[in-house]
Amino acid sequence: MMKKIWLKEITQEDLKPLWEISYGPNADLTWMEFNGPYFQDPVLNWQEFSTGWGKDSVNHPHRKLIMTENQLVGMVTAYWEDGQLKQWLETGITIYDPADWGNGIGSAALKLWCHELFDRYPYLPHLGFTTWSGNLGMQKVGEKIGMQKEGVIRKVRFWQNQYFDSVKYGILRDELKKN
Repeated sequence: MMKKIWLKEITQEDLKPLWEISYGPNADLTWMEFNGPYFQDPVLNWQEFSTGWGKDSVNHPHRKLIMTENQLVGMVTAYWEDGQLKQWLETGITIYDPADWGNGIGSAALKLWCHELFDRYPYLPHLGFTTWSGNLGMQKVGEKIGMQKEGVIRKVRFWQNQYFDSVKYGILRDELKKN
């Protein structure tokens, strides 16, 4: 049976649990191997997280927690690909514990997030995300909610002495409503 999934605005009180599940000493960092590992993002300590990225996430309209039951399992994000024009919104999703992968949480959360973003920006016709060919799970999440593979830039993501493709997915407002 599918757990109830919802998105929650990030509060100051959420920062410590978010850090613990994402970077803390007991966190499973496997998620970093799929979340753009070619960028070689650092594992943030509590001080770095709480005064930087985490602090900036509190009440941020483009960052929310993914909750199941009363448990924090991940995060959804969005950013303007075209900067100040604000016509091209990209999304992101991270489920931190691999035990939560492959059971529908990601696709349910991404679908909720897309609906919320389309509601917030009624003028936008399109939402999308960019991943890489090494992240098959993210590609399946997009396809499961009706996203289309819109582009592949071949052999541009270099990781562990191997080139991977950059892969772009997107969905139009009316396509999401059909799902």
